[in-house]
Amino acid sequence: MTETVNGLTTAVNGGDSQRVVELGDKDKRLLEHIHKLKFKLEKEIQDLKNDISELTKDMEVLEASFTENDNKNSARASELHIGRKKFNISAQKGIDYLESIGLLNHTCEDIAQFLCKTEGLSKIQIGEYLGENKEFNLKVLNEFVRIHVFSNLSLVDALRQLLASFRLPGEAQKIDRMMECFAQHYCNSNPGVFVNTDTCYVVSFSLIMLNTTLHNPSVKEKTTLEQFISMNRGINNGDDLPRELLVSLFEDIKSKPFKIPEDDGNDLTYTFFNPDREGWLVKEGGNYKSWRRRWFILTDNCLYYFRNTTDKEPRGIIPLENLNVRECPDSKRPFCFEIFSSGVIKACKTDSDGRVVEGNHSVYRMAASNVAEKDEWMKSIQASISNDPFYEKLRARKKKATTTNNVP
Repeated sequence: MTETVNGLTTAVNGGDSQRVVELGDKDKRLLEHIHKLKFKLEKEIQDLKNDISELTKDMEVLEASFTENDNKNSARASELHIGRKKFNISAQKGIDYLESIGLLNHTCEDIAQFLCKTEGLSKIQIGEYLGENKEFNLKVLNEFVRIHVFSNLSLVDALRQLLASFRLPGEAQKIDRMMECFAQHYCNSNPGVFVNTDTCYVVSFSLIMLNTTLHNPSVKEKTTLEQFISMNRGINNGDDLPRELLVSLFEDIKSKPFKIPEDDGNDLTYTFFNPDREGWLVKEGGNYKSWRRRWFILTDNCLYYFRNTTDKEPRGIIPLENLNVRECPDSKRPFCFEIFSSGVIKACKTDSDGRVVEGNHSVYRMAASNVAEKDEWMKSIQASISNDPFYEKLRARKKKATTTNNVP
């Protein structure tokens, strides 16, 4: 039995009985101090739990915000990618599409910036759009040319810069409008070089013609220096341009022709124009089991993957022949699925040196960003898988031959 003495007691076991010992003043103060510390510590622990709870909620909100932003950015990149592909088939249709989804404003300034700054656009389509004899297109052409900085550049260097940004159309009228716009901007940027824009225009046109005659293999009779000088007599407001200027221009073109820009909208644009499905997935590496974000395009019973949406060539190609697709639960990588085969998948990829090498995988593992996306990819891939019994028969024959040869 325990009794209370002056409000504070303690029990001490002695055999089968208990005796109560009264605490001294010092022990009472110590015990009270311990009680206060305990209360304070419990309060601090509870406050810490509350802080952790609040921090967890804030982190969840931030994570949801980042996920939402990532999804928005991913959707925007996908829409822009589609717009580029439409543009590379028809410039006007591509621009109309991007305007309709709010990625491009219908102003000559915005469209000129789009044509000049966006990677992956067909240089041919840019040239065709800029060469159109429509009021709005002419305004875009003017803005497009003005984006280029020609100050303190020679005429040849300024022309090189402009002609590298699009493929010059073949029609003389379109070239005429472009050269007129170029001449105005060059003269405004370099006052005093030519007496008027007409002189700049004529010399610019002469340089383009000179480049063709000197460097086109089908042109047998090459323009000489004296012929070039003769062609440009009296164009400087009735006077001749300085001979040393014309000689310098001629030698510049002769030693270094204008570079015709490669068309960014290559043939693969048509291959990937109307895919069954496209989007970002995270792919597991082959030799090194790291996960990398890749842009996937599913079309024509093949799965292509790229490092970026603007890449001209795929990083790898997986023909979907005699393959299967299934979910692949992974505790570290949610929304995972894999394409697999009972043998080696007939795939290829480009190595670090740019060479195409044959793949040696029986499984390709990928992960989507959510359940719905994973299910859609699996459904689309399954629908694209083709089956050819020949390869299964060949595999069975090889297995049978190997087994027969191993029998003693």
